[in-house]
Amino acid sequence: MRLLFHLPLSPFSRKVRLALGEKRIPFDTRVERVWDRRDDFLAMNPACTVPVLQEENGLTIADSTAICEYLDEAYPDMPLLGRTLAERVEVRRLVAWFDGKFHAEVGMNLLYEKQMKRLMGRGNPDASAIRAGYANLRPHLEYVGWLAETRPWLAGPMLTLADLAAAAHLSALDFIGDIDWSLNEAAKDWYARMKSRPSFRPLLGDRVSGVTPPDHYANLDF
Repeated sequence: MRLLFHLPLSPFSRKVRLALGEKRIPFDTRVERVWDRRDDFLAMNPACTVPVLQEENGLTIADSTAICEYLDEAYPDMPLLGRTLAERVEVRRLVAWFDGKFHAEVGMNLLYEKQMKRLMGRGNPDASAIRAGYANLRPHLEYVGWLAETRPWLAGPMLTLADLAAAAHLSALDFIGDIDWSLNEAAKDWYARMKSRPSFRPLLGDRVSGVTPPDHYANLDF
């Protein structure tokens, strides 16, 4: 069985889990405490980050972007990068937006400061960073809402990796109760559609020691 080394609240791990789920590719998961810096894991990924996918034939792929690109090439029946050149450009742009801009402006200021920093033994949360994260979240939600209102899916006519990336980052924040979905109804409606997909069910069942998700987290109707 292929094996995904991950952390439950890692949005990058969640993106790969969703991609595997959408493609109906069976896999097992193993939680990897990257701060322990295991020698065996470092041998697989010297960057010591998750996710890392280990295929049944021994092929090991690190980095969520590399994994998702590999999955779309190796298992093309359910394409996640779009069908035309223009669609693939837009999908990659939005994936880069959420993995780069959103993560830097929101995720690092909220998820990292409030959860990962403690686990990694890097001190107490920075209150100013948390305030910045909340301030940055609103325009990002508005952008998601605008995309959802003007297109069938975030990148265009079909569900793509752009939707999975956005849902991965937002779901990790939703797990820790940091999203006020009343701020944008269009974003909320799109996210409700994402939560109802079979690929999302394992994420809704996640449990993390010391963190209790809000009641709406696993509720498909919020």
